Amino acid sequence: MKIVFMGTPDFSVPCLEGLIEAGHEIALVVTQADKPKGRGHKLTPPPVKECAISHNIPVFQPEKMKDDGSFNTLKSINADLFVVVAYGKILPKRVLDLPKYGCINVHASLLPKYRGAAPIQWSIINGETKTGVTTMQMDVGLDTGDMLIKKEVEITETETGETLHDKLSVLGREVLLETIRALESGTLKPEKQVDEDSCYAPMINKETARIDFSKSAEEICWLIRGMNSYPYAHTLYEGKLMKIVTAVPEKGENLTGEHGEILSVKGNSLTVKCGSGVLKISEIQMEGKRKMTVEDYVKGNNFTIGSVLG
Repeated sequence: MKIVFMGTPDFSVPCLEGLIEAGHEIALVVTQADKPKGRGHKLTPPPVKECAISHNIPVFQPEKMKDDGSFNTLKSINADLFVVVAYGKILPKRVLDLPKYGCINVHASLLPKYRGAAPIQWSIINGETKTGVTTMQMDVGLDTGDMLIKKEVEITETETGETLHDKLSVLGREVLLETIRALESGTLKPEKQVDEDSCYAPMINKETARIDFSKSAEEICWLIRGMNSYPYAHTLYEGKLMKIVTAVPEKGENLTGEHGEILSVKGNSLTVKCGSGVLKISEIQMEGKRKMTVEDYVKGNNFTIGSVLG
């Protein structure tokens, strides 16, 4: 099958590699522009572009998808199918209508739940116990197209945004290839989404990652896991940013003090009062410092019992 692949980050790469290995003709890879990265602000290509170049596949990086130049470039390919995996730009209807079999999107949630930009993180933040990957036939709405194939995975009690990202990127490849095989054999059975069952997963930012200690210790741990490894859940200690990398919730009965108050520093953990229960923090990153365990941090620094985080 002649395919135009659209994707940008690491998450998209297994899907592109899967299509190549399956013998499909990838006529063009469309990805976002190179972006400055690191202290030197050196222009760095997206991971999908690097993958395409390594396989000698032409790359197209349009500024906009709505202009005539982009439309004509895509039209000239005469592709059977467009595959979209975390591309990051909205496709106008005339682009969606170009290929013979339309556009298939690989989305990292069990649609219709978690439509939007950050389904992986929000599924953890909201305390879900399962998620997965859904392929869908794209339409002009935001992740509203007919569902094609779904596969579930468990969200474990230690799952982080990073580990779930990696798990779903591999599953996405599997679901995509299965979807295309069904498309070729004529056995796909599209299913309409029930809009009433949907919820939105907006983009993650630093404000999303700010810890509210009036919430339960369990909810705070969901946030910490979902924000690992970007941008990391954070708070303030004595006016300085403190990122929390690893923590677990514990029950705490009839505790006095303020939400966010440091109750104890023992062994390898820092115990903090929450809206309900306590948070036992074991790994942190203080402003301007590397990540380290609480045990290592207190060898050269102090946490003041009774201080309030936030």
